[in-house]
Amino acid sequence: MTDQPPVHEPTTRRRQLLGRLSLPERTYITNALRTETVGGMLLLGAAVVALIWANVWPGAYQSVIDYRIGPSGPLHLDLTLAGWAKDGLLTIFFFVAGIELKREFVAGELRSPSAAALPVIAAVCGVALPAILFALVNSGTGGHPGGWAIPTATDIAFALGVLAVVGSHLPSALRAFLLTLAVVDDLIAILIIAVFYSSGIKFWALGLAFAGLVLFWFLHRRGVHGWYLFVPLGVVVWALMHESGIHATVAGVAMGLMLRCHREGDEKHSPGEHIEHLVRPISAGLAVPLFALFAAGVTISGPALREVFTQAAPLGIVIGLLVGKTVGIFGGTWLAARFTRAELNPQLKWADLFAVAVLAGIGFTVSLLISELAFPDDLALADRSKTAVLVGSLLCAVVATVLLKLRNRHYRALCEEEDRDVDGDGVPDVYQADDPAWRARTAHLTGAPAEEPSDGPGTAR
Repeated sequence: MTDQPPVHEPTTRRRQLLGRLSLPERTYITNALRTETVGGMLLLGAAVVALIWANVWPGAYQSVIDYRIGPSGPLHLDLTLAGWAKDGLLTIFFFVAGIELKREFVAGELRSPSAAALPVIAAVCGVALPAILFALVNSGTGGHPGGWAIPTATDIAFALGVLAVVGSHLPSALRAFLLTLAVVDDLIAILIIAVFYSSGIKFWALGLAFAGLVLFWFLHRRGVHGWYLFVPLGVVVWALMHESGIHATVAGVAMGLMLRCHREGDEKHSPGEHIEHLVRPISAGLAVPLFALFAAGVTISGPALREVFTQAAPLGIVIGLLVGKTVGIFGGTWLAARFTRAELNPQLKWADLFAVAVLAGIGFTVSLLISELAFPDDLALADRSKTAVLVGSLLCAVVATVLLKLRNRHYRALCEEEDRDVDGDGVPDVYQADDPAWRARTAHLTGAPAEEPSDGPGTAR
């Protein structure tokens, strides 16, 4: 009888969900979120100012936001200040969102189909379930199903502003998940706006806007530089898109997606990264807070708050944000992880992801925008919808704060581990643990024996 060779069972290493980021990705996420956090604080401040202004001096507030400025011909740009904020300033916001999305596809979390599956599924479920819940609540007599898209958006700046206010230490993996989720969410939001909230299409203007986008792409790909060329071209494309009947913010996303976000030759930064670095502070620090100032000023009173919980449209928004976003994002992620055999980072728990899902229910900027687009002929209903957005976002912020605070000590320890740099070389120690030279160097600095690396939790993906 001959000996048979041993049979080895095939082993497959399960992909880790919310594992440690690569060092370049962590650096990018850290820098991007730092700007968004500052912008989130300004956004919160602008919203508070708007609420105080609208409730203490309502006449003055209304006269300011209704003030018209701009040429009436040939492209009908005589807009109110609120209109300029909605159609103009938010184009800058969506321009940055377009660059973020392009970068995620070529260099970030979305470049790998397996890695992209989780945040994409989470974002899709986080959009679908709030819309379904809103539609169910508004399916009866007195409902307003046209506002189904209002509770579908996540506001990353507002969420990060809340984190900054409450002092929560969120590990970079959770922050990266939240950012990637918000990027995909923004893409879905702009598609919803373009498809469902555009009307009276003027094809001549749309054709000229498309030609302008082609010229923008051609000049960029030919390596032409100069803000004095691209900024006027971008303004013309925006004006034509506005005239066409397609929401003007679509132009911002389109131009952002056209930028090259991969490095060539000896480039330290791609053109997209460079432009994003310049424009993101304008978006987060100026454009979005000014939009909030002109859009968030709604009357807050006992009857107004009562209507939020007794009328179908505002109640559907609150339920969509608090329940729909949370269950959709968490449930979608859990199901995707289960069926793709991804296992959660051992340093984290599913409760951590649930808390982030609640935090993602904060829908402010885009939700306020869609409130105006969904009910253009019923300003009272639009205002009630905005009030519901504020209430729903506040509830999500409070619940997320409580959940995150319960784990804040653990998060602080993880953040300290991620940031520790014993040898002061600018590279966190967790990224050099496998380097014998680094172990010898740190052993000399600390006077401790050099230890062999271990395959503990949180190893790099």
